[in-house]
Amino acid sequence: MAAGSGDAGGRAPLDGRTVTAYLARIGARRPARPTAEALAELHERHVMAVPFENVDFHLRKPMDIGAGAIEKIVTRRRGGTCYELNGAFSELLRALGYDVTVLAGRVIEHGVPGPVLGHMLLRVVAGDSPYPWLVDVGYGRGARRPLRFDSSEPQADPHGVFRLAGGAPYGDLDLLRDEVPQYRIEARPRTVEDFTHMWWWYCNFPGSPHLTHLYCTLPTPTGRVTLSGDTLSVREAGRREKRVLAGDEEVRAAYRTWFGLDLDELPPPPAPLEP
Repeated sequence: MAAGSGDAGGRAPLDGRTVTAYLARIGARRPARPTAEALAELHERHVMAVPFENVDFHLRKPMDIGAGAIEKIVTRRRGGTCYELNGAFSELLRALGYDVTVLAGRVIEHGVPGPVLGHMLLRVVAGDSPYPWLVDVGYGRGARRPLRFDSSEPQADPHGVFRLAGGAPYGDLDLLRDEVPQYRIEARPRTVEDFTHMWWWYCNFPGSPHLTHLYCTLPTPTGRVTLSGDTLSVREAGRREKRVLAGDEEVRAAYRTWFGLDLDELPPPPAPLEP
């Protein structure tokens, strides 16, 4: 399946004003051509600027995926989860001339793959590159830069050493980080609309990981900062500091200072699951 048209679901490409605003949101220049080098810069800037966060799940606010998430990310300067971040980024890349295919993944925890369609990622072909790239700006333990999709060799990245391993059923691939499996990638192409039912499950099922955990996380040049409820963890240059914040105003300031999120309302802590 050719990526450029089918995965867009028949929608018109983003208009020039939206593209300009999106690029400004991630601090990137508009590339002259859809090259592999430009893709790497766009990917890195997106990962470093837009937090992976699920605050609105806990505020019970309406959310959307794919192109529908752009207003949240760009205008409201928020982050999101994989369906939002990778879905929106796919629209930006198409508007810039890249060939994009949406793919599904299954997050692997303790060696066991999770639900089908549990993760969204992208396969991207640049105008000057004969091979495809794995693009994922919506995974908290993902690479900072795109990975070669056609290589099984280890690929060094500021966030670890990644490797795509074959041998999974049905021609699927496993992505490993420092030899620890991260997620399993389906071989077949998908559309953003394919994830709608799983999105409902994430938003509404009490046992959904987005409702049982509250987080906001963003890489830094030498580490990562994560806010989980009122607990702030900062890892820099191999050192880690973890502390509980004192009261709502300190929590609100942490969202603003570390992640650029100016929240009118703070999310409540996740409700405990009934036994």
